[in-house]
Amino acid sequence: MRLGIVGMLPGDLRSFYQKHFDDIAKLNFTGAGFHFPGNLVYEVTESEVEVCKDLFASNNVDLAQFSITYSDCLFDPKASIRENASKRICRGAEICAQLGGSTYLLRPGSRNPSGSWAPHRENHSPGAMDLLCETMRSIVPRLEDLGVIAVMETHCISILNTPGACRALIEDVSSPNFRLVMDPVNHFESLRQVYDSTKYLDHIFDVMGALGPVCHIKDITPENGLVVHLSETVPGTGELDLHSMLRHFNSAFPDGYGLIEHLGLDKIPEAASNIRRIAGEANIPIT
Repeated sequence: MRLGIVGMLPGDLRSFYQKHFDDIAKLNFTGAGFHFPGNLVYEVTESEVEVCKDLFASNNVDLAQFSITYSDCLFDPKASIRENASKRICRGAEICAQLGGSTYLLRPGSRNPSGSWAPHRENHSPGAMDLLCETMRSIVPRLEDLGVIAVMETHCISILNTPGACRALIEDVSSPNFRLVMDPVNHFESLRQVYDSTKYLDHIFDVMGALGPVCHIKDITPENGLVVHLSETVPGTGELDLHSMLRHFNSAFPDGYGLIEHLGLDKIPEAASNIRRIAGEANIPIT
């Protein structure tokens, strides 16, 4: 497998400098990703995108994951909101194609006005998944034209709350250019799952492992409290059986990228060191 980072590049590709890539190289990452502000997709020019592409190429860094930010819910009851989101996503796909991005990260959104990753009971209402499938079917022809692989982010608090629901979405949309992000931590809901993470990882990968060409590397830890609190933590410091996770992912995608994410700059070196150590213990080469 390959090792990359999300979190060492700013969002706006026009603000990338050589120092960003020097810092990435110091930690021996061969790939990186970033989240481009969705409100800028119609503003950024082809020449500006080309400058960014040249920076990646001249530093031998792969754009392992490109993403745009947006607050739209892809299964909003209002057709106009879904249509605007589709147009924005298609424009983002054009930027991803010009950059040569390996994957294009999407999010399903939420009917909770507080944000894309806020829970809401209507996310699981009758017809919600049908609308999400409909939106994605309107997008995949452009993905296929451009040769872009879009990967949908998933989470237990979202409409894509189980590995089975994630797989069903991909099968219903039925496009080789539409896949999932393999983000196992996002699917842990209980202490029982966390404390027997090897078993639950087996289930996650059995159901959706072949559909997730990029892996988000995180760890999970329970926090004190009178209800269940599960939080992300530095890889190698929590409860997740990362040896098992890396073996599963490497078996399915030996050339795929595992991306460390959601960490401050001060925590990234520790995470990278831990993952390289764990990969070595699991006999997984990082190329």
